[in-house]
Amino acid sequence: MPGLKFASSRGGAPLVSLSEAIAQGLAPDGGLYIPSKLPTVDAAAFAGVSGLPQLARLALATFFSGDGLHDALAEIADAAFTVAAPTTIVTACSDPLFALELYHGPTAAFKDFGARFLAESQRCLQAPAPAQPLTILVATSGDTGGAVAAAFNGRAWARVVILYPKGLVSPRQEQQLTCWGDNVLSLRVDGTFDDCQGLVKEAFQDPQLSRKHRFSSANSINIGRLLPQMVYYIASSLELSERTGLTPCYIIPAGNLGNACAALWARAMGFPLGRIILAHNINRAVPDFLASGRWQPRPSIATLASAMDVGNPSNIERIRALYPSFATLREHLSADTVDDVTIRARIGGDFMQYGREWCPHTATAAEVYSRLSATERRDQPWVVVATAHPAKFNEIVEPIIGRPIQVPQSLAHLLRLPRHCVDLPPTLEALAAALA
Repeated sequence: MPGLKFASSRGGAPLVSLSEAIAQGLAPDGGLYIPSKLPTVDAAAFAGVSGLPQLARLALATFFSGDGLHDALAEIADAAFTVAAPTTIVTACSDPLFALELYHGPTAAFKDFGARFLAESQRCLQAPAPAQPLTILVATSGDTGGAVAAAFNGRAWARVVILYPKGLVSPRQEQQLTCWGDNVLSLRVDGTFDDCQGLVKEAFQDPQLSRKHRFSSANSINIGRLLPQMVYYIASSLELSERTGLTPCYIIPAGNLGNACAALWARAMGFPLGRIILAHNINRAVPDFLASGRWQPRPSIATLASAMDVGNPSNIERIRALYPSFATLREHLSADTVDDVTIRARIGGDFMQYGREWCPHTATAAEVYSRLSATERRDQPWVVVATAHPAKFNEIVEPIIGRPIQVPQSLAHLLRLPRHCVDLPPTLEALAAALA
């Protein structure tokens, strides 16, 4: 039976299979792969299904149908989603507010689930082991690189090359990016995340480099990273709609928009997600676009919520492809911005009032929630998406709340390892030399 095909968000590349989309990472025309037709489901059919691995098998089955990876989906889902389970908990708040904690994986960030799913998918695609390793190029604003390194570390068929902006990640994030050695090369780029992301895309589109190094991506530009991120939205929306009898709404800290796109796709498939609001720091390309209809990417600005310091988010292409009409997009998505002063105030205020310890990114979502009207907060259950453990940002959070944050065991282990990194100017020539 023919399977689902995947198209470029720019419409200038041939349709490909899921395996081809994952292997290539980026479409030949520079676009991002999207389903040629987004599958739809009857959410009621998922009643009684428990556990993320089983939900992943059922929810993603249509995406894998007819593909060479289809028979491996159960194995891939088990490996990715048994690492740690995100939990939905009630905060100490009189409103129906929930926190979806996505930081219980190996590197204490939501990226762990998608990175491990992608690594398992790529492992299946590399059988039998190739003569030349795959080169996984990944630009990171803080959390992606560590999650990808953890997922691919020690796999002989892959080499991971991390590009991260010098001085623009937290100290503990940098430790997670540089503590691996082995098959992981960490490049500290003298520039911003957008410079790092631009270098990755430029390298992909250089035919000579691509042939020489067998590039693939592990950013959310790779659909193999994005599909599994739908699963925790599916799971939490089904759980909360059953618990409350209402459709939950989500506030998502937003940077490169992969996590946001996953939620939008899950809702468009028919799962019970209500309103979706993006919480940005002062990198406001997306909020300004939703206000004016004019897409104007810009240089990124350094903030406390450093993993969200993105001025030209790649996944805006997927979101605009999902909603080609701007009026329809405005109906389905909204966004707000939060500055550093307010991030600090929200971290301190919610700790004092509720005992919650937020990382700076999650604090943006908590702040946006506080701006809702009393009626909005009362009439629907709301979910603040907690994307990273606050211990990764101890130098910011601990002085505000006045006490140390307990470090997860997995993170504590990584903090004890030695660092390895190479400084790099933001040019393709320098990247080519480092790869060689």
